[in-house]
Amino acid sequence: MSEQQQPAFNIEKIYVKDLSLEIPNAPSIFLEREAPQVNLQLNTQSHVIKEGLYEVLVIVTVTAKVKDQVMFLVEVQQAGIFRISNVPEKEIAPVLGIGCPNIIFPYLRETVSDIVTRAGFPPVILNPVNFEAVYNQNQQRANSEDSEKNSNH
Repeated sequence: MSEQQQPAFNIEKIYVKDLSLEIPNAPSIFLEREAPQVNLQLNTQSHVIKEGLYEVLVIVTVTAKVKDQVMFLVEVQQAGIFRISNVPEKEIAPVLGIGCPNIIFPYLRETVSDIVTRAGFPPVILNPVNFEAVYNQNQQRANSEDSEKNSNH
């Protein structure tokens, strides 16, 4: 008789997988005194590296515009490698979609703020994100897309 193994969760690595900064209207955009409109797009992805080892990405695009001119565009893929074992299969998706992004997000915030500051602009501080709500919205969207595909057959 084997004992039930305890669930295990370990952070193997947190890193910046991809980073892009564009300032298409430099140097004239630095002379603008008007506060920019900041648009934010956020997404998460995960995939299996090998059994029990997962990569999770939190991807953000921050676009700042003054009038119709782009002040700056920042795209960051902040990633983490997580070792997860002895967790029931049905519980893996919420861990990857909620738990891991919550761990990665503070690093993403710092990366965005740092790169924007280094580019010569005031820092952009990302507001906290409710990854549980994001996960649930993605699940609902996936379920409705599956329903549409099945009803079209």
